[in-house]
Amino acid sequence: MFSRFTAAALAVGILLAGSAAAFAGLGQPSPWQLGLQEAGSPVMADVIWFHDFLLWIITGITAFVLILLLLVIVRFNARANPTPSRTTHNALIEVIWTIVPVIILVTIAIPSFRLLFVQLDEPKPDITVKATGKQWYWSYDYPDNGNFEFDSLIVEDKDLKPGQPRLLTVDNEMVVPVNKIVHVLVTGADVIHSFAVPSFGIKIDAVPGRLNDTWFKATSEGLFHGQCSELCGKDHAFMPITVRVVSDAEFTAWATEAKKKFAGNDNAASGTLAAATPVSAAIGR
Repeated sequence: MFSRFTAAALAVGILLAGSAAAFAGLGQPSPWQLGLQEAGSPVMADVIWFHDFLLWIITGITAFVLILLLLVIVRFNARANPTPSRTTHNALIEVIWTIVPVIILVTIAIPSFRLLFVQLDEPKPDITVKATGKQWYWSYDYPDNGNFEFDSLIVEDKDLKPGQPRLLTVDNEMVVPVNKIVHVLVTGADVIHSFAVPSFGIKIDAVPGRLNDTWFKATSEGLFHGQCSELCGKDHAFMPITVRVVSDAEFTAWATEAKKKFAGNDNAASGTLAAATPVSAAIGR
């Protein structure tokens, strides 16, 4: 018996340690992770707060219903209550079960509408980046910084460096400055994709012939990973998003170098090359 309890305690300890380690990472999912990814923007911090707030409400409702069910099972079974009541109406209870759900819904609605407003009411942007979903990679255009464009493709397993996550690492990252409002224009070149970076709390469809937009403000430097979140074809799982957040000085230097590096970038040729060598085949799937 003792060994079973010891094993159970060790298992719980390992799970808790794993979840604690998961919260230490920023910008990507971690093994044994519990909850949402750590916030990398004020909007995501609001999303996490709202998620936890709803969790408390859901837990309270579930516990209350469970208590009522147990009460009914214990007090109103045929043995304990052989002569059941024939009451059909109770005005007080009917008023309570009408008013209480309304109060709960209003309590949820107020922070919900506030969060929706924050997500959709975009502040004046400091920089604009256009993200175009293609089969199966992303292209980024910087109209405010020289109007250059480049493709961002997944890095194959054999080319990964130590510390680089599989299926989330790209050759050319989307680079943005820290603590700046980044306006992201999102569209698709062929089918519907979805631009999603969980740590920033953004997810929006990339629809061909339509220009959607979202925004974020990264509050810390580092790498933040996302993926296409719309089933867009056979290589859907192999078109990650990597955003590198840097200081203002580093971003200025990168933009200057990028204008030279990607000058005259022939995206049509790049797209042809990507189509000729499917990512899934390159990875060995």
